Amino acid sequence: MARLCCLLFVEWILAAGVLALGQTKITIATVNNGDMIIMQKLSREFEKQNPGIKLEWVILEENLLRGRVTTDIAAKGGQFDILTIGNYEAPIWARRGWLMRLDGDLPASYELDDVLKPIRDGLSWEGRLYALPFYGESSFTFYRKDLFEKAGLKMPEQPTYEDIARFARALHRPQSGIYGICLRGKPGWGENVAYVSTLVNTFGGRWFQESWVPQLNTPEWHEAVRYYVDLLKNCGPPGTSSNGHNECRALFATGKCAMWIDATVAAGFMFNPAESRVADKVAFARAPIARTANGAQWLWSWALAIPSTARHVKEAKQFIQWSTSKDYIRLVARTNGWAAVPPGTRKSTYDQPEYRKSAPFAGLVLKAILAADPARPTLHPVPYTGIQFVAIPEFQSIGTQVGQLLAAALAGSMTVEQALQSAQSSVERIMRRAGYSK
Repeated sequence: MARLCCLLFVEWILAAGVLALGQTKITIATVNNGDMIIMQKLSREFEKQNPGIKLEWVILEENLLRGRVTTDIAAKGGQFDILTIGNYEAPIWARRGWLMRLDGDLPASYELDDVLKPIRDGLSWEGRLYALPFYGESSFTFYRKDLFEKAGLKMPEQPTYEDIARFARALHRPQSGIYGICLRGKPGWGENVAYVSTLVNTFGGRWFQESWVPQLNTPEWHEAVRYYVDLLKNCGPPGTSSNGHNECRALFATGKCAMWIDATVAAGFMFNPAESRVADKVAFARAPIARTANGAQWLWSWALAIPSTARHVKEAKQFIQWSTSKDYIRLVARTNGWAAVPPGTRKSTYDQPEYRKSAPFAGLVLKAILAADPARPTLHPVPYTGIQFVAIPEFQSIGTQVGQLLAAALAGSMTVEQALQSAQSSVERIMRRAGYSK
């Protein structure tokens, strides 16, 4: 009997080894946002359907992810089969030949025409698609309707930044653990710079004028950044220069913020009682405006792409098509509820009565995405496209440096004037070296 058990055990080990040898491992680099965490958990279903594929995950904080995937793809390192990137990287990297085209062999069942056009266009270069969107977003205002009602305040459908400052002062109760407003302060071109860019846009500023001369040391930038710094110093939480999207989301979800201006994708999270203490208290309004509505709300998509150095392209395409499909959206709805499905990608999602019922923010999100215009991000003419970023390769470096200076002004280690003067000089140097200006 013992010998038989031993033989069976050996056979099991050998069979497991053969199975492992027969599997193809694909490595996925992604961001540690809530929707991606859900994707990782539900990917077990993909592995069941595709037993020959094993998924290996590298999940990183946003700034770390961007740095790591950029370094790897530029150096042709080949560490990853799938990258999580956005509509900033997709066309730039496609033009450089760093990404595989993804729309050439999509099955009809994928229904590419169902993907919202602004999101699809942002991930394309020369009319060809180089990343498939996992979720899309704009930005809007989250607020605590219970606190507003108690204070006798009413949030307009279209607030102004003057309204926001007035509300923040009225609702700021740090002694009770409630702060008037939470905003991104963590340095990074996709963190504090993403938000501040929309603020500057609506205050009438721009990154560059038509001949690529930097405009950071202008009255519009000074007015917008002074507003931002003063608002957070007077009505924000402690340590705000360390708070990015995830930190602000946690603060709002635990009831510590009266208002928060950020990505629309967080709305589903806030409506989930298992994740949010304010699920029955949160309401939404458009992103605030100041001098102009142009560029007040951003347009972004976290998407999945395949680098040209990927070792397992066929298997990577299988996973990307699965995780961005209508079937995946239905899988999330079954397991996590309709309010938790990846938003902002497919028209059919917004056509679902169950989604509209479970996600009262859906209509506002769709309007914000469709209204965002990357070709007209500011009040004045500009030589670039992009709302919360400038769609040139140098912006990753520019945004990183400017983000550090903005965080320094927020932390009080330099004045707004010093930060913007340094930012102007830094961006001028980068643009001269890149050949944009003399």
